[in-house]
This record gives sequence, C-alpha cells and structure tokens, in this order.
Amino acid sequence: MDLVQDVLTGIANNIFNQVPILIGIIALVGLLLQRKPVETVVGGTLRAVVGVVILTLGVDVFVGGLVAFQAIVSSAVGLEPPSAASTLNDFLAGTGSAVPMIIAVGFVIHLLLVGVFPAARYVYLTGHLMFWMSIVIGASLAEVFTDISRTTLIIAGAVIIACYWTLQPLWTAPLMRRVTGHDQFGLGHTTSSVALLAGYGSRALRLGDAEKHDSEKLKLPRQLSFFKDINVSTALIIAVIMLVAIAFADSAVVQEQMADSELLPWAWGLTQALRFAAGIAILLFGVRMFLAEIVPAFKGISDKVLPGTRPALDIPVVFPKAPTAVMIGFLSSTVVFLLLMGIFAAAGWFVLVPPMIMLFFGGGSGGVFGNAVAGWRGAVFGGLVNGVLLAFGQWIGWGLYGDTAPEIATLADPDWYAVGWLVLGAAQLLAPLGAAAAWVVAGAVLVLTVAVLLLLGRRARRVDTDRPTSDEPDAAGRPTSGAAGTSGAPTTTTGGRDV
Repeated sequence: MDLVQDVLTGIANNIFNQVPILIGIIALVGLLLQRKPVETVVGGTLRAVVGVVILTLGVDVFVGGLVAFQAIVSSAVGLEPPSAASTLNDFLAGTGSAVPMIIAVGFVIHLLLVGVFPAARYVYLTGHLMFWMSIVIGASLAEVFTDISRTTLIIAGAVIIACYWTLQPLWTAPLMRRVTGHDQFGLGHTTSSVALLAGYGSRALRLGDAEKHDSEKLKLPRQLSFFKDINVSTALIIAVIMLVAIAFADSAVVQEQMADSELLPWAWGLTQALRFAAGIAILLFGVRMFLAEIVPAFKGISDKVLPGTRPALDIPVVFPKAPTAVMIGFLSSTVVFLLLMGIFAAAGWFVLVPPMIMLFFGGGSGGVFGNAVAGWRGAVFGGLVNGVLLAFGQWIGWGLYGDTAPEIATLADPDWYAVGWLVLGAAQLLAPLGAAAAWVVAGAVLVLTVAVLLLLGRRARRVDTDRPTSDEPDAAGRPTSGAAGTSGAPTTTTGGRDV
C-alpha cells in the first residue's frame, strides 16, 4: 500500500503539478497515436512544451510585479492582513499531505467518466489548478470531519474533484464557443463562475451589443490611440497605479519589496510596470505557440483513446481573443476590490488582502466573457463581479477554514468559494453521521454528476435525431452537410444553447 501511495504521489508531484511535463506527455501520446513521422512527433511535442514554458515565464514575470504591488497597496492603505492559528503549510504537512493522492486518484476517475459518458467530452489539463482545487476539497472535508481517515479523505476527495473537473468545462462550453468561435478546446479554470456571471449576467442586464461595443473596436481620440496597443496601455496604467501606491506606502515596505535594488523608488516602480507589460506580451506569445501544437496533437487521443474529447485548458488561452477586454476586466476588478477594501476597513468587518494575481486572472476572465456578450460594458461588469466575489469570499471564507488552511480564502479564485462552500455545507448538514458522511457527500456528488451527464447525452441524441441529414436542406434551404460550419472547426452538442 505504501508503494502505491508513493508512486501516485510521485506522479501527482512530478506530472500533474508540472504543467510543461503534463502537456508534453499529452502532445507526445496524441502525435504517436496519429502515427505522425518522427520529426513531427519530436517537433510538435517540444514546441508544445516550449509554448507552455514561455507562457509560464510570462506569468512569472508579471506575477512578481503583482506580488510587490499587493504588499505596497496594503501598506498604502494602512492595513495588516488577518492572522490565524492554523496555516496552509501546517495543513499540507499534516492532513493535507493526502492532496497528491487525491489528484492522482481523482484524475483516473475523471478519465473514466469522460470515457464512459459521451457528454463528458473535455479532459481537464490545467495541472496547477488540479493541485489547488484538491487542497480546497481536502480542507473542506477535514474542516468538518476532524477525525477523518486518510483513506476516506483520499477517496471522497478524489470523487468530488473528479466530478468538478468533468462538469466545469461543460457549463462554460456555450460561452467558450461565443468567445473563440469554435469548439476545439474548452475552459479548465477555477474562474468559471466569473465567466458564467459575466456572460449570462451581461445578457440578462442587456448591457450592450457584442459587435457594436466590442472592446477591441473601441474608437479613441487620435491623441489617445496608443491605448489600442495592449502593451503600451498596460505599461502606462500599471505605472500610474504603482507610482501612486509607492507615494502613500510605508518606505520600509517599499524598500523590502525593492530588495537589493539600487534604483530610486519611482524608477523601480516604472521598471516593475514595464516588466508587467512585458510579461503579458510573453504570456500571449506562449499561448499562441502552445495552442498551435496541443490542439492538433490532442486529435490522436480524441480519435483513438477517448473518442470525441477535447482538452480543457487554462484561462490564458482566451486572452488573445480580446486582450483589451482583459485589461478592462482587470482594472475594473481591482478598482472595485480596493473600494470594498476601504469600506470593509471603515466598517470594521474584515481586513481584506488585495489578491492581485486573482484580480488579474479573474478580472481578465470576466472581461473576456463579458465582452463576448456585451462588449466593453460587459467587460467592466465581469471585472466588477470578480472584485465583489473575491472581497466577500475573503471575508466569509477566512472563518470557514480557520482550523485547516484559512489562506485558502485569500488565495482563492471564485470557484474555490463556490465548490468549497457547497462541500462544507453538505458535510455540516450530514455531520451527525460522523466521518461516514464524507462517503455520503461524495456519493451524492457522483450520482448528481452521472445524472447530469445522462441528461446531456439524451438531449444531444435528441438534437442529432431532429437535425436534417446531410442530404436534406435546412429551414433556409441550405445543405446541412459539413455541419461544423464555415469556420471548419468541429462542433458538438452539450445539450445546452449558446448565449
């Protein structure tokens, strides 16, 4: 048993938690299954890996600036982050040491669900979020069932996380088609709740028209036309924010973030803003290179191993579709969060910590999906949604995980709150059953997931039956052969409707 655990833990730590390696293996297997020549296999695999590495380097470049910005902003408004007796590190060293096992077992269950149910057609490949969401699930169970056994935690956690990985790309699929214009890959990211609220909320509120108000077609005065260049606008906006924050922050905090830099604070702040803009540019380049290889490579797996499946990928894959919307969403998210941070402090509710990384990726997600439905107005709304969710999520979540890993609340994407709190609520409801309730929760989640997949599969079959055959014209008199559409991109049915 110990050997099996060691093997699965090693796989989780060295493959699932190492995104370039995971993507490289997927690309290699996909190309080999297609019997591509050796030069295509080697070249395609390495280009996919290098694309992910470039993407990661871009993230590392601007995340470093965001972390410094987070500390400086907190100092500028005179707030100290909350403290707790238990920490994330304590949890991972104890009960949370089962997380790698949850990932490994959960991915096997996820592949079984995808293989058995045709409606479950996305393979979740966002490795680092597999790690974090498994922590959230494990902490949610351990928070209620303090005496939960390691085996129960692993199996119950694996079932719940596998169901999340299976369903999450499905509920964002209609919006993803709206954003990308095709169905070649899905979204595998824990900002999916923001995407849903931004897209469907923008439509319900009738905020605007996707074509008329498209953020990428914004008309600016000639003197401000340089803002259309995402690199220029990013550098300028972040520079202004950074310089203002430095002006009001404690000099000791600024010096700590500057480390051994010999620059003056204002010069260092400008440098960080430029690095941030460069990081975005690197990220977008890496995304394009990565997608150019992983999508065709995955076809081998889709054809030979898991028929009809597609990869569900990290949120940056949608950023090149609307880079201006990304910045609008990020800025809207940040402004809203900072306003709420001041309100919370004045009211004495909770000391919010500005989570700049989550504000960027969640705000960017809300911006892109909101823009796809209502243009720049939807992008602003998407950022607003992310800022509100993160602020109230921190406030509520910090106390919920006080005995395990309270930092989950301040490091979170919105899905962490949605999924974690649902698990906490169900576990609390069944707590009188003891640790056995964890099995009941996991079983209920699995049954619900299977029911959803069966319903989607039945609906898809009904749609296929009602669709005219390739020899029959549609309602407009057009032939229906090549139903994938004029773009040539493959399409499938989830049983839902596009936005």
